[in-house]
Amino acid sequence: MIRVLLAEDQGMVRGALAALLNLEPDIEVSAQAADGREALELLERAETQPDIVITDIEMPRLTGLELAQALKEGGDRPRVIIVTTFARAGYLRRALDAGAAGYLMKDAPADQLADAVRRVHAGLRVIDPELAVAAWDEADPLTDRERQVLRRAGEGATTASIAEELHLSQGTVRNYLSEAIGKLDAQNRVEAARIARTKGWL
Repeated sequence: MIRVLLAEDQGMVRGALAALLNLEPDIEVSAQAADGREALELLERAETQPDIVITDIEMPRLTGLELAQALKEGGDRPRVIIVTTFARAGYLRRALDAGAAGYLMKDAPADQLADAVRRVHAGLRVIDPELAVAAWDEADPLTDRERQVLRRAGEGATTASIAEELHLSQGTVRNYLSEAIGKLDAQNRVEAARIARTKGWL
């Protein structure tokens, strides 16, 4: 039996995915979490670790990409499959960098998810093919720090609040924003954040 932990912040979607997977004779959804932080807490407490973690990307407290990265850094942990509505090459590249073994769209046929669980459990990687091609055609120009600063700026945070949160000087924050704006050929921080988000780089 392949044990799965589901991390998805939308309750109806989480319930539907669990119901579909539990119909499979060789797959059991052994735990469910409403966000990445809860998923990590469940993994820390679990006596029996799941084989696979299926997670959305955008979730409160801890995103699916941050969850995948945390599991990657934790060593001998479950393999991760991202299931999302975001058909963005930038997200796929970041997911792969974070150690995800699968990346599927939520509108894919239901049987593809069960098949992906089995293939990832067998040590394979399962990626949406059209997205895989696009991912390698367009590289993410942002550094991790530029991404952190730009994400917060795009959410409306001031330079001062970003500096305080990230323990940087305001001048350093302005430099990161300037670099990001230049790399994305944007007019200002708001446009730069919009472009980066559209590409899946935030």
